[in-house]
Amino acid sequence: MPQARVIPLHRPGEATDSELPAGPSTAVAVGDDQIAPQWYRELAGLLEFARRRCSGDYGVDPFGFDPDLTDHVLLPLLRPLYRTWFRVETIGIHHVPADGGALVVANHSGTLPLDAVMTAIAVRDEHPAGRQLRMLGADLVFRTPLLGSLARKSGQTLACAPDAERLLDSGELVGVWPEGFKGLGKRYRDRYKLQRFGRGGFVAAALRTRTTIIPCSIVGAEEIYPMIGDITPLARLLRTPYFPVTPLFPLLGPLGMVPLPSKWYIEFGEPVRTDGYEPGSADDATLVFNLTDQIRETIQQTLHRLLIQRRNPFLG
Repeated sequence: MPQARVIPLHRPGEATDSELPAGPSTAVAVGDDQIAPQWYRELAGLLEFARRRCSGDYGVDPFGFDPDLTDHVLLPLLRPLYRTWFRVETIGIHHVPADGGALVVANHSGTLPLDAVMTAIAVRDEHPAGRQLRMLGADLVFRTPLLGSLARKSGQTLACAPDAERLLDSGELVGVWPEGFKGLGKRYRDRYKLQRFGRGGFVAAALRTRTTIIPCSIVGAEEIYPMIGDITPLARLLRTPYFPVTPLFPLLGPLGMVPLPSKWYIEFGEPVRTDGYEPGSADDATLVFNLTDQIRETIQQTLHRLLIQRRNPFLG
């Protein structure tokens, strides 16, 4: 069985396989003056991908990230949701640096974490540098069969300080959703009301690595599965944080798991620099709390502004 090579974590400025273009080239020549049609290019890309997988000509990094699989299988499967179903509009992508470590901090909602996936696609497709967003996820994700493996291959890792700092030190763009399940599983009546941002571990990680924090506000995810109830006994049985009840689920069974086609906006705000603080400032509890509150308030105010500008949850 062919084995993938291991891609070492890199320092800022070094090229990696994760920085390859997001898809096949825009044109494939089939003659002196003839350009291949779209289906031909897609087929050629698929065959080339299959060749690499069979020969082991692809790599994974120490966290299990497989950029080849992500760019040519996982992201293409999810892009119709981003482009057609949710019609995501990205604002302020220029605030995301073209290289070097940075931490994207976003609000969390929607019952299922599709907001994290859509943010990753926004960064990959809309940013001129086509950066990969290395997402930090809850341990439940990695304990779930198949989902945990796919999460690793798509660049996710456990939401813990050592992993976050190692990625940031290596010049990666890292995404964190500090509300966790409190934000993801809140009731529809509490939509767009930010929950507590934990203990500020993401701020401490940014201070230790002296990396920039980028607030990110996501509007639209709250409406995809409006959560009106929680069947707690079932949640305990399944060992999940909640078992959601929405207007369509579990009433319509699997059909009720289709997300509603809300209109999304993802806005990246002004970066918050941390390289001006003294070494050891990550151990200053007051500073960490104040920065955490500042980031949270920035996201909350941006959510309010986007909601005022939005005319309709589904039409925009």
